[in-house]
Amino acid sequence: MKERFLVTGATGCIGAWTVRNLVREGICTCALVRPGSLHRLKLIMNEKELAAVEFVSGDITDISAIENALAENKITHIIHLAAMQFPFCKADPPLGAAVNVQGTVNIFEAASRCGIRRLVYASSTAVYGPDNEYAAGPLAHDALLKPRSHYGVYKQANEGTARVYWLDNGISSIGIRPYVVYGPGRDQGMTSTPTKAMLAAAAGKPYNISYGGRFGFQYADDAAKAYIDAARVDFQGAEVFNLGGETVGMEDVVGAIEAAEPYARGTITYTDNALPFPAHIDNAPFVELLGVLRVTPLDVGVAQSIRIFKKALSEGKMAAD
Repeated sequence: MKERFLVTGATGCIGAWTVRNLVREGICTCALVRPGSLHRLKLIMNEKELAAVEFVSGDITDISAIENALAENKITHIIHLAAMQFPFCKADPPLGAAVNVQGTVNIFEAASRCGIRRLVYASSTAVYGPDNEYAAGPLAHDALLKPRSHYGVYKQANEGTARVYWLDNGISSIGIRPYVVYGPGRDQGMTSTPTKAMLAAAAGKPYNISYGGRFGFQYADDAAKAYIDAARVDFQGAEVFNLGGETVGMEDVVGAIEAAEPYARGTITYTDNALPFPAHIDNAPFVELLGVLRVTPLDVGVAQSIRIFKKALSEGKMAAD
């Protein structure tokens, strides 16, 4: 059967890159979107590519909208990325729960009603606790979950929802836990400031990144390809995997920005407070499942991001801050 993908959260960072990759493969791509800006998609896609996307107006809190999108577009694969991010869940926990938890239940239920037997969804490293609460070494994907935020608790709930839909309804799923995703389109959320520093460097402006330490760093294009690859795996069950990526220090990120944009040297700084998650995340089981996991080298991903930002700034597609 010809592949037909539904992507939720298509106007977000990973969502936009997912749509771009599918369109460039020539895959029929349906984007479930709420009314609003397509600026992230326009940042990385041209008009011809955007015209190839089937945009369906809807919200994941409305199960009928999801069912209609699945049925009317004859969807074969679902990549569920729509969510409220960390700071917005903290500011409005009831709304965060409605979107992140109820919305994910709706995705699974709609898939079940429409006869779709598997899907891929976004979890998060936020399901883990602080680094000092785990043994030394890379953190396994089946380590004890200890979320310390509404966002992390909602993501843990979604992992449980996926497990129950496998047990009760036979819906297979792969959940993927990104860490720090960077690249064009990453303009909001707790870990977005390294990307904002890349934009600042492209615009010739100083910037202070809001955290430091070591962490898993994943180029948005790589993350998107991982979701697409996972959606195509012949997998039975309900499992969640760490996405992984390069483990870097913030000094490495700043160094890559300065190498890509020498005029930014000395203008990009950071606050040396580590993120409240383990620095080293094990992704070996996910790599084994996929067979290969694309990892763009840090210097290459940062340089590509700055080039995209410079082009967008010169064309008036975005502001410098």
